[in-house]
Amino acid sequence: MEITPLLWAITLVSIVALLALDFFGHVRKAHEPTLRESAAWSGFYVGIALLFGLLFVILGDSGQAVEYYAGYLTEKALSVDNLFVFLVIISSFNVPRRYQQKVLLFGIVFALIARTVLIFLGAGLINVFSDVFYLFGIILLLTAANMVRNEVRDQQDAEHSENIVMRTARRWMNTSDDYHGDKLTTVVNGRRILTPMLLVMVVIGGTDVLFALDSIPAIYGLTSEPYIVFTATAFSLLGLRQLYFLLDGLLDRLAYLSYGLIAILGFIGTKLILHALHDNNLPFVNSGESVPVPEIPTGISLVVIAGILVVTVTASLISARNNRLKELEPQSS
Repeated sequence: MEITPLLWAITLVSIVALLALDFFGHVRKAHEPTLRESAAWSGFYVGIALLFGLLFVILGDSGQAVEYYAGYLTEKALSVDNLFVFLVIISSFNVPRRYQQKVLLFGIVFALIARTVLIFLGAGLINVFSDVFYLFGIILLLTAANMVRNEVRDQQDAEHSENIVMRTARRWMNTSDDYHGDKLTTVVNGRRILTPMLLVMVVIGGTDVLFALDSIPAIYGLTSEPYIVFTATAFSLLGLRQLYFLLDGLLDRLAYLSYGLIAILGFIGTKLILHALHDNNLPFVNSGESVPVPEIPTGISLVVIAGILVVTVTASLISARNNRLKELEPQSS
């Protein structure tokens, strides 16, 4: 399938239109979304993403379709994991539930912008320096190792971190103690000051940049086509706001999702290193010659990623169900 400037333009306009629909149709008028509303719109965005992948098949490039679906699954899994962090941040700042949609939509838009910048930077690096796959692979393996370390140490100090943010903001900036609707600034005693709403958006934006540093190398391990990277990333982020409210209260049941992501990042990091070795140009590695190592086809990658997600989500739900049953068991005298 030929990726033309016209196709890029149509895609960008469509993404912006969907974001505008989300804002004007749901976020502009502050309200607390119902479970039914969240489920319907989550299904809508997932459906669009899955149908979009069929476009590659219809136009005769099933290989690109496999790359897109593998990338979409990976990015969606990472996005769901990001929801854990968003939940902690929003809870720490005590954002009123009816205003949480605005915070989440800002986070989605900022994440899309940050990842788009990194997508084109990554594409440029690959075109100029193909051995950048070594760097991408190392980043993912280090990320996976760091996640393992955090799981072992069970570091959950989000409240302390939030207190530092709030204390620092109130010390160095004019910040109100309370929310003033969904305003970012307000006027108190004739002085314009910041509100906690602006602070939480700044924190969300900062975490989005960190997420992008893991996300983009991961999907470049599955495809080197910037258009596929962009669309898989964009569609994984669209609907994330609705998914947040749909999974709110269920996220704590996905206890093993982080282990699944560790396995996925480790797998893709290994795949990138193998690809870099196969196309090696570094003079200090095998005298600059290609290293005869096996490469992992994208089709197998799709199966592995989907399998890991199915296993970890199923195991999480079974574990949560067993824990609930234990809580319901009568206490022995």
